[in-house]
Amino acid sequence: MSGWRLWWAKRRWYERNGRLLRRWRINRHAARGGFFIRHPVEGEVLEALDEGRLVIGEGTLLEPGCWLTLAPEARIEIGAGCFLNRGVMIAAQERVEIGDHTMFANGCFVGDAEHRYDDPEKPITWQGFTSKGPVKIGSNCWFGVHCVVTSGVAVGDRCVIGANSVVNRDVEAATIAVGAPAKPIRRIDFAAPEG
Repeated sequence: MSGWRLWWAKRRWYERNGRLLRRWRINRHAARGGFFIRHPVEGEVLEALDEGRLVIGEGTLLEPGCWLTLAPEARIEIGAGCFLNRGVMIAAQERVEIGDHTMFANGCFVGDAEHRYDDPEKPITWQGFTSKGPVKIGSNCWFGVHCVVTSGVAVGDRCVIGANSVVNRDVEAATIAVGAPAKPIRRIDFAAPEG
């Protein structure tokens, strides 16, 4: 394939979600499911919605610039009432699950795989991925700006993860964790119910 034809083919692929028909089809999925996607959205969103490998709960909002990318057999499940702010990326090699009413600030990344880099004979971009397993994030969690969640991690319900944290190990429910790597700093003291 000539340089120009290759460039054109790649451009059509990378810019595919900007096409009017694709946007309309994504919006149709959203209307049926009761969730909201503010364009532009990146990644294999339409393909995964069509195949049932991307499930988004009612009332969930994806702000512009969100990127959901899935391997051909991967699955992403996002619960009801979630909020993914601008520039949030979710990458699934196998499976990423997010509970209800979980909130991600700008620029967060959640992925169940990492790039391999151990073959000195191949460029990193050709080495594929390695994973420690799926990612499971509970309900009612809050992730500050620019957080990263790595493969094989489980975050319990009602956790708060501080800005710029890297979650590379499990976090128990009702915990505040911060840092790179993220460490628990305290349990959350919930207010007593009124009345």
